[in-house]
Amino acid sequence: MNSIDEPFNAPFKAGHLIKEIGRGKKGARSMSRADARELYAAMLDGRVSDLELGAIVLALRIKGESVDEIAGFLDAGEASFAPLPAPAGEYAPVLIPSYNGARKLANLTPLLALLLAREGVPVLVHGVTDDPGRVTTARIFEAMGLAPAASPAAVRAAFARGEPGFIPVEVLAPKMARLLALRGILNVRNSTHTLVKIMQPFAGPALRLVSYTHPEYLEMLGEYFMTAATAARGDAFLMRGTEGETVANANRANQIDWFHGGERTLLVQKDAPTDELAQMPPARDAAVTAAWIAQALRGEVPVPAPIAEQVAQCLLVSKSLQANAGGHHGVQS
Repeated sequence: MNSIDEPFNAPFKAGHLIKEIGRGKKGARSMSRADARELYAAMLDGRVSDLELGAIVLALRIKGESVDEIAGFLDAGEASFAPLPAPAGEYAPVLIPSYNGARKLANLTPLLALLLAREGVPVLVHGVTDDPGRVTTARIFEAMGLAPAASPAAVRAAFARGEPGFIPVEVLAPKMARLLALRGILNVRNSTHTLVKIMQPFAGPALRLVSYTHPEYLEMLGEYFMTAATAARGDAFLMRGTEGETVANANRANQIDWFHGGERTLLVQKDAPTDELAQMPPARDAAVTAAWIAQALRGEVPVPAPIAEQVAQCLLVSKSLQANAGGHHGVQS
């Protein structure tokens, strides 16, 4: 650890930690939660040299993060921005991270958010505005006349209008956004890509919808969400991402695990393969997807059954979470 007598903005010497995490997949040792928190706080503040920063990113990419490392990183990440006030009402807020967008399938994350908001749920979608080669949630919202929020106050205004609030990560968590942008330089994802998908920016309990793309993250994130400190922040739904997005696959329900009060419940079973495909937008671009979502909201085309089921489960848990202030015993349909 660096000395507590050092100036706040003093360079952080990370060599002793790189020595532990940089020994390859089999030889590396994980950091403690306290060391991970201190290291990530220094990374967020720009106190780690570019050379050491690159070494840390690649070492963790090869080793994989431990639960303690993710927890420590998130401690620092969430402390780097002001928490959002918890909205009042019948439902606890639902958090939908959107950092991938659509590459092959139409991106129906906005449909999920709008269906929940229509029921009175305060829905916060956070993510990137653009991603080369992908159709982002932000661009689909814009095509529907819903502009990104430029401030937390704009999010509150969207909630008051009964709309989901989309806030770019650089507005919500600017220091984390800077580390997220390292992908454009290094061409590999880093720990921040996991952190933004699991962070909980509200001061009160919320329901986090979290997706993973690689099987090893199911185990690691499952263990993380079982911790008491995490349970105190609300509940989480964990599922395999649809092209990385946290919306149910329109053609085949994904397994959803529900984490609540230190317990884990299988909420939705994974569907068997089927040749029967859901009605979907005829193209994946933002304008066509936005028009199709508007049709679905008007009832002119059917909402895919797995998404309707995801909405129903979110409503039940969000309402229970708000009613019991984070101390509920579980709800299932």
